[in-house]
Amino acid sequence: MSNRTLRVNELIQRELSDILRKRYQSEAVTITISAVSTAPDLRDCRVHVSVVGDPDFAGQKLRWLRKKERDLRQELGRRIILKYMPKFTFALDTSTARGNRILGILDELEEKAEKPKD
Repeated sequence: MSNRTLRVNELIQRELSDILRKRYQSEAVTITISAVSTAPDLRDCRVHVSVVGDPDFAGQKLRWLRKKERDLRQELGRRIILKYMPKFTFALDTSTARGNRILGILDELEEKAEKPKD
């Protein structure tokens, strides 16, 4: 991945987070933009989103983001000057939930190891 693509990814992530925080404060309070992956030609962009809540709620927020994609692209186009404004594909980032599950398993193993054997 080129240096330019990395900078564009970081810029899009920062600006999208700011747009959600300022314009859609009440709807987007549980949404975090965890990562952005832009194609080398800057025409497509995968936005990894982390949502606090159960899977049904996360699905609702993902659908809401897909409905707001056009508005988000327009606002991002006003803030960032690029030859091509990428089209967004929103994907749910489950790495936090997986990490919490692994930590829980490790805690259980540690508790079992600390118990004295009879």
